[in-house]
Amino acid sequence: MSRRQDKRKQLRRKAATAPGARVDLARDPGRVRAGRISPELAVPPGIRRPPYALDPASLQGATPPGDFIERMRAAGRAAREVLDETGAAVAPGVTTDELDRIAHAAYLARGGYPSTLRYRGYPKSVCTSVNEVICHGIPDDRPLVEGDIVDIDVTIYLDGVHGDCNATYAVGAIDDDSARLIEVTHESMWHGIAQVRGGEPLHNVGRAIQRHAEPHGFGVVRTFVGHGIGTEFHTAPSVPHYYDPTANQPMVAGTTFTIEPMINLGGWEVGTIWPDGWTAPTRDGSRSAQFEHTVLVLPDGVDVLTAWPHETARWLRSPELQEGRPQEGRPRGVAAPAAVD
Repeated sequence: MSRRQDKRKQLRRKAATAPGARVDLARDPGRVRAGRISPELAVPPGIRRPPYALDPASLQGATPPGDFIERMRAAGRAAREVLDETGAAVAPGVTTDELDRIAHAAYLARGGYPSTLRYRGYPKSVCTSVNEVICHGIPDDRPLVEGDIVDIDVTIYLDGVHGDCNATYAVGAIDDDSARLIEVTHESMWHGIAQVRGGEPLHNVGRAIQRHAEPHGFGVVRTFVGHGIGTEFHTAPSVPHYYDPTANQPMVAGTTFTIEPMINLGGWEVGTIWPDGWTAPTRDGSRSAQFEHTVLVLPDGVDVLTAWPHETARWLRSPELQEGRPQEGRPRGVAAPAAVD
């Protein structure tokens, strides 16, 4: 980090702790408190479930016929629809538990199973991470308040595969630093996506994200990374969102993985995981934002499976991203978050 970047980060932290500063409350590491977690929502027995969520009354069945890539596209579109429907309900006074119920109903309406439910014991259908929570926040009865930011992470299991995406939303009017954090995090994700192309080293993704985020004085989380996805919820490869020279394996055409940078207003470090075993806050109490897409590697570029076509075209054809893309890369898109346009 340059001296200018370091000075900018120090000024942000000083402003956050200044007496009477508006952002002081927004970054108080004790501000987000665990609420009451409601019982698990029911899934009808006719909904196909992943192996980790089976019970005697549910249907598993054989892997459905059809091309894997086409099923991934369908799951990606469905995941994005669920995210948009859930994100539209974000408002002051709404609880994250209500957001979970909206998402749960949206999964079922599309014939899908909420991938997070019962995954390694997780009790809900989405993750909702508020303010200083980086990821894996559990929906509860805490109402969102004006000035909060909340990340909603959606994954659907549909026709034997998973589609995964998330976005960070403003709750009413938010402070300028939080708005800039959301904007830069969204841009950083697209900088990473623009590097996807068969044969290119995987670390290009993280390097592009880090190069865009850090000049703004933000910290790029190292502890949590993107992941391979398909018939399994989480699989190889691990996709760092920072430059890791050991992540030098070539991206393989036909494979699918997520790009989901988590970027903090302060330092990149993760604090102590909550007693629930899931909720991961920033160590310094600064706010965190995240965006995510599931991507398909093409020989000559990328297909963004959870982005709408006009958004893919807008971002991957922008002059800023074209300058840093691999030579001869040509994007294809099926389905980007509506939270930041």
